[in-house]
Amino acid sequence: MRAVTWHGRRDVRVDSVADPVLEEPTDVLVEVTTTGLCGSDLHLYEVLGAFLDEGDILGHEAMGVVRETGSAVHAVEVGDRVVVPFNISCGTCFMCVTGLHSQCETTQVREYGTGAALFGYTKLYGQVPGGQAELLRVPFGNTLPVVVPHGPPDDRYVLLSDVLPTAWQAVEYAEVPPGGSVAVLGLGPIGDMCARIARHRGASTVIGVDLVPERLERARERGVEVLDLARLGSRVVDAARDLTDGRGPHAVIDAVGMEAHGSPAATAAQRMTSLLPDALAARLMTRVGLDRLHALHLAVDMVRRGGTLSLSGVYGGMTDPLPMLTMFDKQLRLRMGQANVLRWTDELLPLLDDGDPLGVDGFATHHLPLAEAPAAYDLFQRKQDGVVKVLFRP
Repeated sequence: MRAVTWHGRRDVRVDSVADPVLEEPTDVLVEVTTTGLCGSDLHLYEVLGAFLDEGDILGHEAMGVVRETGSAVHAVEVGDRVVVPFNISCGTCFMCVTGLHSQCETTQVREYGTGAALFGYTKLYGQVPGGQAELLRVPFGNTLPVVVPHGPPDDRYVLLSDVLPTAWQAVEYAEVPPGGSVAVLGLGPIGDMCARIARHRGASTVIGVDLVPERLERARERGVEVLDLARLGSRVVDAARDLTDGRGPHAVIDAVGMEAHGSPAATAAQRMTSLLPDALAARLMTRVGLDRLHALHLAVDMVRRGGTLSLSGVYGGMTDPLPMLTMFDKQLRLRMGQANVLRWTDELLPLLDDGDPLGVDGFATHHLPLAEAPAAYDLFQRKQDGVVKVLFRP
């Protein structure tokens, strides 16, 4: 089969690799019909090479049709159309039963002290072959795949693999009161969807902050108050307060994470680490790694006193300095973590009807064949051509 594989920093290729096979009686094989390019994939493209091996298959946002099932699978059948959540969760352990599928005790990667394994996402999360491929082996066939109806286009459902549950959880964690206000930092795919969900759930003022004109305009068209960070600079906090009775929003969602602009020192440290031998680089990143914290510091400054910070952007540093004095003094709440995909599926599926309140049918900006993945990674990393969401058709 053809699959997107990692070969080094900013070097991904579409290679011919061996087809996956059933390994356990509860496995299923899915023929991938659509698979997404995620902002988190850029972390692999840029800074997390120490935890990858050449030829690793990337991608964690896949859906398709079941082509083969293990002998113990009874919940899905050959021909079923399914979405594959990005966390590999068993659905039956203590953590899964309590709704923390990203902490699944069956697939936790104990070697690195991390949570549930993920498709296509480094040794830190299990080094499981990913979904930017023609075929995908999916474990826990009775509990993990989400069966969706045949008929509507893949765009209607593929976001259930990551974008929708990640954004829904971010808004849930933000605890925006009815009629309240929320600012979303970063209007990439997750931030854009956070803004849509916040409006859908009753926030009266939704503020979107970004540097990219096309992303700001896209959010503005859906009723979001947008602030151009490139134009406003440090005045962006005052601009947000002007929109929220002078106090700042009730909550701020950081949908940027370690891809944030700013902090030249942290950026240089990340790039220098990528030049080291993998074993040394991995030790440094797991013990003294730094993130670019511009977005998080901006969130702390912007949120009102007594407000909530919700982090959906991925951070990976171990020695990041936080403004604890300010956070304590402002009496802030902080919630974060990988999305627990299956925790939110039942709430999201009813929103994927023909009414399409979240605009999923037109959410993707680019539909490309899998063969164009290397160019798509470069395009997405550079934020060019109005790119927000790329979907591949294997």
